[in-house]
Amino acid sequence: MTTPPPAPDTEHISVDLLVVGSGTGMAAALAASELGMSSMIVEKTEYIGGSTARSGGAFWMPANPVLRRNGSLDSLDAGRRYVRAVIGDKAPADRAENFVEHGPATVEMLSRTTPMRFAWARDYSDYHPEQPGGSVVGRTCECRPLSTSILGKHRTMLRPGVVESQLPIPITGADYRVMNLVASLPHKALPLMAKRAFQGIGGRLVGRHYVAGGQALAAGMFAGLLRAGVPMWTNTTLTQLTVDGDRVTGAVLNRGGRPVRVQAQRGVVLAAGGFDHRMDWRRKFQSESLEPLSLGAEGNTGDAIRLAQDIGADIALMDQAWWFPAFAGVPDAAPVVMLAERSLPGSLIVDQTGARFVNEACDYMSFGQHVLERERNGTPVEQMWLIFDQKYRNSYLMAAQLFPRMPIPRTWYEAGIAYRSDTLAALGTQVGLPVETFTATMGRFNETAVAGSDPEFGRGASPYDQYYGDPTISPNPNLRALQHGPFYAVKIVLSDLGTCGGLRADAHARVLREDGSAIAGLYAIGNTAANVFGASYPGAGATIAQGLVFGYIAAHDAAVLDTEAPR
Repeated sequence: MTTPPPAPDTEHISVDLLVVGSGTGMAAALAASELGMSSMIVEKTEYIGGSTARSGGAFWMPANPVLRRNGSLDSLDAGRRYVRAVIGDKAPADRAENFVEHGPATVEMLSRTTPMRFAWARDYSDYHPEQPGGSVVGRTCECRPLSTSILGKHRTMLRPGVVESQLPIPITGADYRVMNLVASLPHKALPLMAKRAFQGIGGRLVGRHYVAGGQALAAGMFAGLLRAGVPMWTNTTLTQLTVDGDRVTGAVLNRGGRPVRVQAQRGVVLAAGGFDHRMDWRRKFQSESLEPLSLGAEGNTGDAIRLAQDIGADIALMDQAWWFPAFAGVPDAAPVVMLAERSLPGSLIVDQTGARFVNEACDYMSFGQHVLERERNGTPVEQMWLIFDQKYRNSYLMAAQLFPRMPIPRTWYEAGIAYRSDTLAALGTQVGLPVETFTATMGRFNETAVAGSDPEFGRGASPYDQYYGDPTISPNPNLRALQHGPFYAVKIVLSDLGTCGGLRADAHARVLREDGSAIAGLYAIGNTAANVFGASYPGAGATIAQGLVFGYIAAHDAAVLDTEAPR
C-alpha cells in the first residue's frame, strides 16, 4: 500500500515523531525530546490537555519512585502478580508486564523533563486489594498543586477542568477526601482548607494561578514541552495516515483549512482519545440505551481509530469504557461529577423498582459494568436514585459544589432530578417508585446497617470501599441507617471518563493488524488503544498511567527503530 502523492499546494514538514493528541500523548513527546528526537504534537481542539486535563490527574504505577521515597514497600513483582490477577485472560499478559516494568522509569522521566513534583495518595487502596499482589495502602500518586503561570502566554490554551471552582483553590484528590469530611473531622479538614485557600488566593496576589488534579498534570507536561521547544498545533485535524509499503511514514493534517503533510521519520503516535462522543459506535459496540453523557474531551470521536482501521489496524475491547456514575445534569447541562457520595454512610442507591442492585461503594468501572450486565440479562437499570437523609446532607460535600448544610439547588427539583419528603413512603411516591418495594428495601437496609453489615452486597467489606467512607462511623464507615427525615432522592446517570476500547497494540505500543503483525511506524496509546487491563480498572489513575507509560515505551521503541526495514 502506498499513499497517493499530495496536492501541489500541500505544506510539507518533517519530524522524527508525530504525536496526534495532547493528553497523555505529551509524555511520548517529552520522552522523544529527551532521547534527542524531533517531535510535534497536533491537537484537534483549541485546547492542550485532552481528557487528562479533565481528569483527577492521578496515576497508578506499582513500585514507582514516588512510592519508594515515601516509605512504600511495594515491589514490581507484587505489581505484576496483581495486574495478572485482575486482568485474567481479558488482555495480553506481555502488555501488562511491560506497563509495570516501565512505570518507574516513566515517573523519573516526567520528573526530569517537567516542573512537576509528585505525592503519594497513601491509603487510596487498589480497587481490588483482596487479589494477589493487591495493596491496601495503594499505588496511586498525583501531581502537587502547580501554578499555570509557568505557561506564560500559553496559559489560556490549557483545557479547563470538569469542575471549575468559584474560588481559586487547588484541591488534590487526597485533599478532597479530607475536605469532604469537614463536618466529621474538622480538626483535619479546616487546616487543610486554610492551607489551600492561602496557596490559591495568596498566589493570585503575586501572579500565580495554582491548579491541581488533571489540570496540574497537563500543565506540567505542557510546560515541559514548551521548555523543550516542541511544536504544538491546536485546531489541527488528522485526515490521513500516509503509508509506503508496509510502513506508516507520516500523516496528512488539516490546519486552518489547508492541508499539511508531515513526514514522520520514526513513527506516528496516536494518542487522540477514544470514541467517547461518537454515539453511533457507542450504541453499536456498548449499549443501544446509552445517551451522550461522557465526561471525556469533546474532540474524542474515534477519528484516529477509524483512520488506522483504514490501513489494516485491528480493534479490541470496543465494549469497554471507564464507566462513571454521575449526578444527572439539569436540562441542557452535562452530568455532575460524583466522587465519594456513593460510599458515604446514610445513603444507598435504588433502581426504578425501588430495590438496591449493587454495592454502591464499589469502583466506578465495576459499577457501570454491573449496570450494563443487568441490561444484557433482560433486567435493565432504567433509573438510579441516590437516597439519603438530612444528617447525610449536613455532613458531606455533594456534587463537588454543595458544602454540608447547603440546600440542594431549586433547579434540581424543578428539573425532576431531586425530591424531598418527610417520610420514605412519601419520597417513593414522589419519585414514582413502587412504594411497597421501596419501603421494604429501606427496612432491610436500615436493619442490617445498624449492625454495620450488608449481607446483600457486602458494602464496606473491602478496604477500597472504606477509602471514601466516614471513619467516625462505627462499626462500618460506609453504612448508617436512614431513620430520621427529611429524606432525599437525587437522580444518577451512567456517565464515563472516556471509552477504553480501541486499536489493538502490542507490548511496545505498536498497532497490530488482524493477523497479529505490527504496522511499522504506527503506535497507539491512552484511550486510542485497547485497555492494557482488559475489562478491569486496577486502581485510581490507571487510565492516565497507561497512557503515560506507553507514551514513554513508544518513544523508546521509535528511537531504536530501523527506518530501512520493518520490524
